[in-house]
Amino acid sequence: MSKVVLITGGSSGIGKSIGEFLNEKGFIVYGTSRNPDNYKNSKFPILALDVKKVETINETISEIIKKENRLDVVINNAGAGITGPIEEIPESEIKNNFDTNFFGPINVIKAALPQMRKQESGLIINITSIAGYMGLPYRGVYSASKGALELLTEAFRMELKDFNIKMTNVAPGDFATNIAAGRYHAPLLENSPYKKPYGDTLELMNAHVDNGSNPNMMAEAVYKIINNPNPKVHYKVGEFMQKFSIVLKRILPDKVYEKLLMKHYKL
Repeated sequence: MSKVVLITGGSSGIGKSIGEFLNEKGFIVYGTSRNPDNYKNSKFPILALDVKKVETINETISEIIKKENRLDVVINNAGAGITGPIEEIPESEIKNNFDTNFFGPINVIKAALPQMRKQESGLIINITSIAGYMGLPYRGVYSASKGALELLTEAFRMELKDFNIKMTNVAPGDFATNIAAGRYHAPLLENSPYKKPYGDTLELMNAHVDNGSNPNMMAEAVYKIINNPNPKVHYKVGEFMQKFSIVLKRILPDKVYEKLLMKHYKL
């Protein structure tokens, strides 16, 4: 029996790559977008869903279950970037980012769990970020939202153990997608004390995304996880140095690691 997979944010970038890869492997794939009419040529169905609106989450998941009678894999991929000096980012934008990157996945999980518990099986994959393992300058809000999802998954795994429902995190590094175009950028203010360091860091971040890895790497990693009967708690996917940066954080004194980050970002 082909597994039924739901991918939030499956219309572009990493989500699209995962969806196309799984579709080719014979999975029944559903992606989501706030504007599904823009993706009528997708290789798999794109349904209307906004992770910030609980009613759309419940409606879409109910629609899939009604049609397929099951839901085997949920991939919480929908997310939003945000950059800027924390002092200058409006509170509304910070809350908006957490609504997408943290509360959205929680509500998707809540909507999927009753069906997975009913069928006594299921897998939930939360796409986080290597940035969630460390507080990055001018990406602090993004790091915090993704780090929160990492910790939530650790707790959720233990709570779901009795129901044969698995959950894991997959933390990508920089991939060549359109995330930079869609993220919220706090404006570079002429009179800001952060103008030069923030401007320089912003250019560096955008260059990292432009020169990032092929998102097919994420698709292959997710495929292997789905076929693993006992997935790990955490996975990291990306260039060696990006993954190794997490190891360094564990073994180096805090101030030494902080200096390495500041040197990397030329601060």
